[in-house]
Order: sequence, then structure tokens, then C-alpha cells
Amino acid sequence: MKEAFSRDSIRIIVFEASTPAGKAFDVALIVAILASVLAVLLDSVASLHHRYGDYFYVIEWIFTALFTVEYLIRLWCIENTRRYARSFYGVVDLLGIVPTYLSLFFADTQYLLVIRILRVLRVFRVLRMVRYVGEAELLTQALIASRRKITVFLSSVLALVVIFGSFMYLIEGGENGFTSIPRSIYWAVTTLTTVGYGDLAPHTPLGQALATLVMIMGYGIIAVPTGIVTLELSEAHRRATNTRTCPGCAVEGHIREATYCWRCGEHLFRSEERSDRDSKAPGELDEGL
Repeated sequence: MKEAFSRDSIRIIVFEASTPAGKAFDVALIVAILASVLAVLLDSVASLHHRYGDYFYVIEWIFTALFTVEYLIRLWCIENTRRYARSFYGVVDLLGIVPTYLSLFFADTQYLLVIRILRVLRVFRVLRMVRYVGEAELLTQALIASRRKITVFLSSVLALVVIFGSFMYLIEGGENGFTSIPRSIYWAVTTLTTVGYGDLAPHTPLGQALATLVMIMGYGIIAVPTGIVTLELSEAHRRATNTRTCPGCAVEGHIREATYCWRCGEHLFRSEERSDRDSKAPGELDEGL
């Protein structure tokens, strides 16, 4: 019984979905998250709030208490508490409970609880199959790998909108709505990104010619970051990953043959797991993933 409720066994249940208990925990968590978000959405309807506001208030605090306990358990059973608290899921878990406590001091902040919907991303832990494993982690790795290229790209776009906005300010002037360079830059941003609100438009032939050039450039510019991230994502997909969660920092996305965590270097297998892993054939290990 003591072994069944050890810190590591609880970590496996809470952070992994490779066991029946872990999968049941995640399913129950997702149901609770959806129910709590639904309660917040319904509470924002004036007629329902007037009739059932007290019930929604109680439900909100019940869910907040449950999620608070769950968050504290996660902090307790993971070895690297600080790293988990600063991770994506750690921040989302915290944001899922803070608004309720803030509502004691600031009115209506409880409606920020819709942030909890981000926690439904854990559904991918329940629906795991080898081809779906670590997709979020792969996307994150691709974004990190392409950050320098994207930074250069965004810097170039920023320079272009400043130049186009300045030109449009000189061409159109205040009489056509381009009253300042910042306002003209706003027009350049909405035009280059193909949003085109229509609240500001050129009236002179030269201004319309420049707007045409900006719009055509916009279609090509939109494709650039997509191509950059797609290339990096393709490279990241070459590494096969499994469902193993690091016991130290809770990160996922380890390659199938990995023994140590790619982020913190923690051993991925406990002593009792190592002997069991060594006794299995490679085919059996793949089935367990």
C-alpha cells in the first residue's frame, strides 16, 4: 500500500497517461475543466446569472479548490518544482486557479477562468498514439530553432511598414486621413498583413499604386514565416518520440532510445523500472509506448 502511494507512483498517475490510473485521472481532469469553463460561460449570461448566480459562485469555488489541490500535488510529486512551475503547463495550471482568488479583491476577474480551457490540451496525453506523441513539444522545438530567422524576418517587416507608412504620409497627407506617420504605419500594417479594415484608404493615384504594391507584397510575406517553421518542424519530426515524462522536470518529447531527459539530464527510469526495462525485448518496449 505504501509503495502504491509513493511519490513516484503518484507522479506517474498525475503526469503520464501510460497507465490505466493515469488515463482515468486525465479523463476526469478534462471533464472537470470543461464543466468549470461551461459554468463560467453560463454565469456571464445576465439572465442566468440573475437566477442561478449563487449556484455558479459555489460551483466556481468547488472547482477552484479541486484544481488548487491538484496543482499542489503536481508541485509535490515532481522533483524539479521550480522548472515545472515555470513550464507552459505549470503556468496554465496556476492561471486556472488565480482568477477566483483575485475575484475576492477585484470584481469580475473570475471570468478570466476561461483560461482553464487551455488545460484541455492535456487531452493529447489521453489520446496518445506513437504518431501523435510530443507534437506540441516538436512544435515548440521548431519555433525555438527558427527564432533567429523569424526575428530577422519581423525586423525586416517592421522596417518596411515604417518606410511604406512614411511614404503614404507624404503622398496622401492629413486631408486624406493620414494625419501622422504612426497612423500611416498603422495603415501599412493592416494592408501588408492583408487585414484591411478599410477605416483608412488612399485617394490619390500615386497612393493607390503604393497600396497595390503593399498588398501584393503582403501575400508573399505571409508565406515566409510559415515556410521557416515548416522546415524546422520537418527536421524535428525526424526524431521518433515516446510518451515518457521526465520525473525531474515533467518535459515530454524524448526519443524512443533515450535514457536521460533531453532538457535537465534526469534519468528517465527509476531503479525498479530499469530492471523491468532491461528484461523486456525491444518490441515489447515499443508496445508499451
